[in-house]
Amino acid sequence: MKDGLRSCFSSNLKPNKRTMSENQTVSVTSGPSGFTCEVKAGNHHFLADEPISLGGTDLGPSPYDLLASSLGTCTAITLRMYADLKKWDLQGVIVNVAHEKVDSEDGKSKVDVFTREITFLGDLDEKQHERMLLIAEKCPVHKTLSHSSTINTVHIKHEKI
Repeated sequence: MKDGLRSCFSSNLKPNKRTMSENQTVSVTSGPSGFTCEVKAGNHHFLADEPISLGGTDLGPSPYDLLASSLGTCTAITLRMYADLKKWDLQGVIVNVAHEKVDSEDGKSKVDVFTREITFLGDLDEKQHERMLLIAEKCPVHKTLSHSSTINTVHIKHEKI
């Protein structure tokens, strides 16, 4: 099998069903030390890392930078699609996203807060600006981050060579 992967320990897989590792969209590989990771997303390859202040080497965006950039790019793309559909004079969109962890209301945990600033470039009236801000809320990544998510982890046993 591919990359020495031997089996997938999941009772709901059928024998002929392809595993995610054989048909993946994103693959992240780290080495024996340090935090730098190689990220492969489709045909794109880049590095992710932690900043020097957190013990990394700052060779790429941090995981939270990538998460914030996912929200920003999805927002910009969603707004572009909508403006094109409406044939509005949108010349561009600037989306700035900040992420921070703040104390929850009860003070017992931290809550992730994303602050998104959106600037529309082009000849749009106030009503179009208001509509575009509502459309930004419909971005799929915005929906994912603002609702509960489930993460399923499957252990893939690596065969030693």
